[in-house]
Amino acid sequence: MKIVILGAGGAIGKTIARTMVARGDQVRVVGRNLLRLQRAFPDISIEPVEADLRTTDDCAKAIEGMDAAVYAVGLKYSKKDFANYPKLMEVFLSAADSSQLKQLILVTGVYSYGIPQSDKVTETHPRNPVSVKGQFRKEQEDLVLGAHNPNGLKTIVLRLPDFYGPEVDASMANNIFNSAAVGNERVYLLGPIDKPHEFVFTPDVGPVVADLMAKPEVFGSAYNFAGVDSISIRDFTEQVFAIAGDVKPVYWVIKGLPLRFFGLFNPLLREMIEMEYLLKTPVILDDSKLKRVLSNLKKTSYEEGIAQTIVGFRKRMVRT
Repeated sequence: MKIVILGAGGAIGKTIARTMVARGDQVRVVGRNLLRLQRAFPDISIEPVEADLRTTDDCAKAIEGMDAAVYAVGLKYSKKDFANYPKLMEVFLSAADSSQLKQLILVTGVYSYGIPQSDKVTETHPRNPVSVKGQFRKEQEDLVLGAHNPNGLKTIVLRLPDFYGPEVDASMANNIFNSAAVGNERVYLLGPIDKPHEFVFTPDVGPVVADLMAKPEVFGSAYNFAGVDSISIRDFTEQVFAIAGDVKPVYWVIKGLPLRFFGLFNPLLREMIEMEYLLKTPVILDDSKLKRVLSNLKKTSYEEGIAQTIVGFRKRMVRT
């Protein structure tokens, strides 16, 4: 199969590309910077393509001759940038209309669900976003699901929780791994940190996407891919520090009024204020639907995933 991965420079795109190449597929990776793409994949055979996905012409160039596409484009973490998620998808789908593309998988998160109404959230849970970012993500999902055509382009939306992994450079867990990897006992966390939470290990995502693509009959809906288990941010952090060197972390937890105060000076914290509900009322995914269609679904334990991630972070620190 000929597969194109848009947003391939991120950790999710990388694991999908490597999985597809390992399975013998012809893989094209698309990003905004050709040199960065080439550096991201020094060890596997891929076709790197630089493209501006804001234009129909570049989207058409990106998918020309391809059978399937994985859309894993990540934008800057701001309301202004999130507004481009549905806009970019409209452009992409316009280009797909004139192509021979048969499959599209959108990889996204849990923002569209809003505040959970049950302990575990299935795909039938109402999607009532309570944030601007969530509304834009929902609009993007709706475009993808609305484009599904059993006799043409078949589509899937794959929703992930927070993630971590050796190549992740934009996740709430990064601060934890950065501190633990260098032996700094102080760690800054957004709170509360004792509620149930979940993280997916990014190398587990590639096989899920590849297995879904091998089953065209399961297209036409959304699927959750949950973490291996729920875990509090505190317990996750302590596992990271213990595996990194048996050091107990010293916490500085930012929440409530302090979050709003520091948000006055820090743009990223300011953007996190509207998403604080996910820490107070976490979305814990139920992926029974995915397990029914992928009987061989595998998930890496937190212990093993954390160990691999620490090794990855330390290697990156040595290179820089």
